[in-house]
Amino acid sequence: MDKLEILRMTISDLDSIKDSLFSDYDDFWNYSTFKSELLNPNSKYIVAKINNEIVGFAGIWKAVDDIHITNIVTAKKFRKHHIGSTMLSKLIEMAEDEKEITSITLEVNSNNEPAIKLYEKFGFKKVGLRKKYYNNTDDAIIMTIHIRRKTNEKK
Repeated sequence: MDKLEILRMTISDLDSIKDSLFSDYDDFWNYSTFKSELLNPNSKYIVAKINNEIVGFAGIWKAVDDIHITNIVTAKKFRKHHIGSTMLSKLIEMAEDEKEITSITLEVNSNNEPAIKLYEKFGFKKVGLRKKYYNNTDDAIIMTIHIRRKTNEKK
């Protein structure tokens, strides 16, 4: 596989994938909702690109002392290439750069075993359940990880 780049998502990135949001990225937000997210000052989104082709995207919301992961999505034809892991690592790095952030939280479909295993691999713990959260059918598992601060200070 060619070199994977992780970059800040732009409106032009969204425009380039808007026609494939549902076909290539599963059941996802519509274009206008996603565009509002990109314009929200408390949201940050990244894209994963290979040869300038968008192969995934991920986002966070900043809320006081917590970062909430809104999504980590890899294009269907690029799954199982560790792109999701790379994006999750970048989101954690972004959260660690925010001094006041103490934790990262997310919801994951209780039927999505690969995603649950990924989050557990990164240290996320199951802390709750939202019944019928997805399409009023599937439950969501709430997972959290506490931020470990890098200390460079001498005592």
